[in-house]
Amino acid sequence: MRLSVVNFFKKSVNGHIFRGKYRLVKPVTARATQTQIREYEQTEANMKLLLHPYLTKEQSAGHAKELGKKEQIVAKWREEQLKMKPHVTIAERLAHLRVKDVWD
Repeated sequence: MRLSVVNFFKKSVNGHIFRGKYRLVKPVTARATQTQIREYEQTEANMKLLLHPYLTKEQSAGHAKELGKKEQIVAKWREEQLKMKPHVTIAERLAHLRVKDVWD
């Protein structure tokens, strides 16, 4: 009975505690504000790097070709193709059904 009395006098909100008209709003702490400020500064630094890149489009045009990435990907794909099983025709699949092919 005592536990039910405690629950009866416990103050809570109606419905979901973090959504809706009667939601429970957490107080803003200094740590939360500092975290948010750090996140904004990081986003601002990222946007600065994106808006003002180190290389121009002309300078960065052929860097991937010099690294040979495309050739490496094609070579890897060809190796995978060689590892695949050989092609099998339907006639080869159904050859075991033709045990006696004598019609005379």
